[in-house]
Amino acid sequence: SGPAPQPKRKPLTKEQREFLSSALRVNQAGELAATLIYTAQTPPLVNAHPHLRPLMAHMYDQEEGHFNTFNSLIAKHRVRPTALYPVWSVLATGLGWSTAVMGREAAMACTEAVETEIGGHYNNQIRTMLEMFEQWEAEGYEVGEELQQLVQTLRRIRDEELEHLDHAVDNDAKKAEPHWLLTGAIRLGCRGAIWVSERV
Repeated sequence: SGPAPQPKRKPLTKEQREFLSSALRVNQAGELAATLIYTAQTPPLVNAHPHLRPLMAHMYDQEEGHFNTFNSLIAKHRVRPTALYPVWSVLATGLGWSTAVMGREAAMACTEAVETEIGGHYNNQIRTMLEMFEQWEAEGYEVGEELQQLVQTLRRIRDEELEHLDHAVDNDAKKAEPHWLLTGAIRLGCRGAIWVSERV
């Protein structure tokens, strides 16, 4: 028998390459923001509510892991990070500190709002990639292991983000006053930041 046939791989189109680059760029920026929010929230929050220390540490550690993952992916694929790093850093730190100073409920509402947007954002990325895979397979191409791993990574990170959302709700995020205004404003800010980071 002859050599095994080489798997057929479809080269990425320009649009697909741009989608993946912008996905990695915005994910890295988002995870940076998450680590900074928790870094800023933790001292005032844990000072007032010492029992929250393990939870805050757990959520921070996961976010730091996510950030490191996207740092590696960005470096590996030579994707340019967002130019607005300094802006997001200041805004995320300010958001974290101010919501923590407002109290436990507000800090948790911040997590609830951010993770709601981020969870949806990761879902959209996963959906887009799975549609891409389906298209390739329908055309007789094989999906590369690297892209399959990326989808698995996105799923894992999404699930951890949604776990943070559950923790926030369990810790009275819904009792923040005024909940609709606080979470609405933060979610709007997240959407804006995602939109800009995908492009800049």
